[in-house]
Amino acid sequence: MSLRRLIVNKTMAALAVLFTVFYSANAFAQETAAAATAKPVDMGPIHKTATFYVLLFLLLCLFIAIIGKALKVYELTRETQGKSEGINWNTINAVLFALFLVVGLYGVYWEYTVHGSMILPEAASEHGVRIDEMFNLTLIITTIVFILTHIVLFVFAYIYRSSNKRKAYYYPHNNTIEKIWTIVPALVLTLLVLKGFLTWRSIFYKAEDANNRPINIEVVSSQFLWDIRYPGPDAIVGKRNYKLTTAINGLGIDFNDKNSLDDLIADEIVLPVNKPVRFTLASKDVIHSFYMPHFRVQLNTVPGMVSYFEFTPTITTEEMRTKTNDPKFNYILLCAKICGTNHFNMQKNVRVVSEAEYKEWLAAQTPYLTNDLRKAFNLPIPVEAAPAGTEETPAADSTATAAAVKLDVKNQIALKK
Repeated sequence: MSLRRLIVNKTMAALAVLFTVFYSANAFAQETAAAATAKPVDMGPIHKTATFYVLLFLLLCLFIAIIGKALKVYELTRETQGKSEGINWNTINAVLFALFLVVGLYGVYWEYTVHGSMILPEAASEHGVRIDEMFNLTLIITTIVFILTHIVLFVFAYIYRSSNKRKAYYYPHNNTIEKIWTIVPALVLTLLVLKGFLTWRSIFYKAEDANNRPINIEVVSSQFLWDIRYPGPDAIVGKRNYKLTTAINGLGIDFNDKNSLDDLIADEIVLPVNKPVRFTLASKDVIHSFYMPHFRVQLNTVPGMVSYFEFTPTITTEEMRTKTNDPKFNYILLCAKICGTNHFNMQKNVRVVSEAEYKEWLAAQTPYLTNDLRKAFNLPIPVEAAPAGTEETPAADSTATAAAVKLDVKNQIALKK
């Protein structure tokens, strides 16, 4: 039997097909068994790499290029055959514009309904309400303009797409239209700028009220923490001098200023509700940004320069927890400048409480002036009272008691000077 007859023989052809099917099924069964026993590959780390998405993007570009080449071959084939254009690209582009408009408008709706619920809760300060009003007004105006202009843009692209049945009208210039789209935006922007300027002035230029003076609090930033200093009974925070900064006097407090002697150090910021507070802000190293989002407060802290921010908190922490339905809610102080590797960890807890709770908390805070600082600045060290219940020797301790009383009187005189 010749080779040709062997190949064309139906029996041999059938056997070849059966052999091929059997071999393919056997190979598939072996691969399936091996896959069942093999450990599954975790693709999670691969999906998190930038290389994966770069390759995915290149694959998408290649797919689009292949589709484009196929369509180009199709058009050239019809052209060589003397046939009319098979695809009306003007209609396709017009339909794509219309679809893009619908999808875009839905995207705006989705953004407002989904991400809109993720924005900050209502402002917890007096000036914050005015800032929110200004923000909302700007957002409403720009959203209306955005939607209307895009509807006009895409609808015109759809209706007036290129067609052999009509000719485009040449309309190069119109003074009236140019005046309208120049004057109207100018007026709207002028009003928005004026509202922003007046709001800014109302925040930073406040009239002093002798009956409602603000509480002074000093906050000093450094990599990567906030140092908080409250005034003592004199209600005045003492002066700082960077030249006095030492290992034990990290803030460089000038104890020659009598107002510094009773200052307090705190680990958190506690504010009384409906009472004005005035923050004195400074930095020890680089530029940081004092940012309390719930109060709509943000101001840079700059080395070598002191800045101030005054506001009045209006909602306590407990009230905000009720409003947000979040029992774990807390106000927070953040740094809004990328100031180094641990920038993300530069946070402080902020609490807004009643005036009674504030006074109770303030009384429990630690004085900044320690005995070590007293020794370093040659300040008198107060005599500690003897523990209750201890016995004293009348003869031996009478002189010591008199000396202690005398020294305590000198200390009080020195502290008042």
